[in-house]
Amino acid sequence: MNKEKFSFYKEHPKTCEPDDFWGQVKRTVNGKPVSQEQIDMIVNAVVAGLELASGDTLLDLCCGNGALSTLLFRRCRGGLGVDFSEHLISIANRYFASPPGQTYILQDVVHFCENPPSPEIFTKILCYGSFPFIEHARAESLLHLLKDNFANAHRVFIGNCPDKKLQSRFYGDSPFEPGTENDPDSPIGVWRTEEEFVDMAERCGWRASIHKMPAGYYAAHYRYDVVLTR
Repeated sequence: MNKEKFSFYKEHPKTCEPDDFWGQVKRTVNGKPVSQEQIDMIVNAVVAGLELASGDTLLDLCCGNGALSTLLFRRCRGGLGVDFSEHLISIANRYFASPPGQTYILQDVVHFCENPPSPEIFTKILCYGSFPFIEHARAESLLHLLKDNFANAHRVFIGNCPDKKLQSRFYGDSPFEPGTENDPDSPIGVWRTEEEFVDMAERCGWRASIHKMPAGYYAAHYRYDVVLTR
């Protein structure tokens, strides 16, 4: 991630009010935070995709400020959120942490997965909305690390992935620079077709299935979710 983009993701949340949880993580439409109905759709999709149960312990990678994490931790035994933004983790720890069941730490997610503490406790893994912003090589490395270092995690949910075949639905008549679909530092990050994501997952030892949000979801017209299983 280049310095300019890295700075944006670190600095933008500081421009929001401390309790503007969805604005801080850009879960917005036309600059306005999405509705609770939209958040409920996300939670329901993740719970169903992960088959999240009361006995599970969830690892949330790129957890941001913890606002989404806490809604999911409440559906299971709890879990850990990891993010590289000091400001967002401070928000998570201020508003949502409830040790030992709900905890948040500051760390790059790939570095965390290279040498995770107590990886055996995690039974499900989530990365929602942030996977497209991880550089190509590191994204594939992350999938390998999840497969090799988290033996008890049998389902992984990677949410809100932009579909390269559906770019025109997002941009409409607006111009865009060719090549940005492969740039993790672009506003949407890396666009992958469903087939490209499945191929990448299989190279890393996973089986991948594509899931779609309900038509009423604000980004359903150009995004998809991926569930990885062993």
